[in-house]
Amino acid sequence: MASHSTTPTDAVDLLKDLIRFPSLTGEESEIADFVERHVRRAGVDLLRHENNVAFAIGDGDDALFLNSHLDVVPPADGHPYDPFEPVEADGTLYGRGSVDAKASGAAMTAALLSLAESGWTPNDGRVIVGLTTHEEGGGNTNGVQDLRPHLPSLSAAVVGEPTALRPCVAQKGLLILKVHARGEAAHAGRPHLGTNAIPAAMTALRQLNEVSLNRTDPYLGAPTKTVTTIDGGDAHNVVPEHCVFTVDCRTTPAYTHAEIVEAVREAVDAEVQVHSDRLVPCATPMDARIVRAVQSARAGAEPFGSPTSSDWVFLHDVPAVKMGPGPSHRSHTAEERIDVSEVRAAVEVYQALVQTYFSLG
Repeated sequence: MASHSTTPTDAVDLLKDLIRFPSLTGEESEIADFVERHVRRAGVDLLRHENNVAFAIGDGDDALFLNSHLDVVPPADGHPYDPFEPVEADGTLYGRGSVDAKASGAAMTAALLSLAESGWTPNDGRVIVGLTTHEEGGGNTNGVQDLRPHLPSLSAAVVGEPTALRPCVAQKGLLILKVHARGEAAHAGRPHLGTNAIPAAMTALRQLNEVSLNRTDPYLGAPTKTVTTIDGGDAHNVVPEHCVFTVDCRTTPAYTHAEIVEAVREAVDAEVQVHSDRLVPCATPMDARIVRAVQSARAGAEPFGSPTSSDWVFLHDVPAVKMGPGPSHRSHTAEERIDVSEVRAAVEVYQALVQTYFSLG
């Protein structure tokens, strides 16, 4: 291992530096350059893949991955300060990304570099921090997905998202269906010569509502299905031959996406198209080593389930917990801000989590 920096990283100062980069989704190159320079000065092992930066201590096979994202959503109207100029006032830090999720990334980075500075390394293990791209965009590109083939096999993960440092042990997935009702076009003056697709869609809607998804998850409850858009007809004087509606399904580990699709197709007299099924639900058993480590590091913090998705989707095959500083309800808002004391507390929590995880191994 290369020699380490003699100046430990302060998580709040690092967070301020990160906020200064307007790293909208797809525009993360400059912030990735900064992170790479910062980490290289500390002398830890580093991997750069595109604009995803991963750095590690230890070289064993038992790999714990701490992940957060570098990208942010565009500023909202009404920010009290320049959203990309961090302002600290009365112990609170304002700025876009201060909560979602640069605070988690700064705390994870400071935790790992502090452990490296102290000379601590896991026995027969490796701690990897990955700061990745394209989390907020929701498109087909995702930084964790792109980075994982370049990482060793992972044993467990912590996803840094704002949870007020409460451990999230389950999160909902998203399944989007398009239901197509078909008919036959005709002049509206002779409707008997056609078949109206809109009443067919109404029938399909009633059938959809009768689909029962009553298996529940202990933290997330039952899946939900909500019709969110509907489109049918092209002109006022034409019997519509096509009507399509969108179904937003918020899923839980109680059902696979395939099971839900099959149930809808069996019940609905219409064509059911899977529009998106990549955001699968995630859950980690309470007896998993990573959960026990988190509970030790955050004694008394009640585990919960989250209705919002995250990069955990791309880590669903390993035991994982979602946890980071800041309140989730301030994400993406003009009032995005975080208590600096919580950022520093997060560093201690992540350090304790890492060390406990490997002591349990």
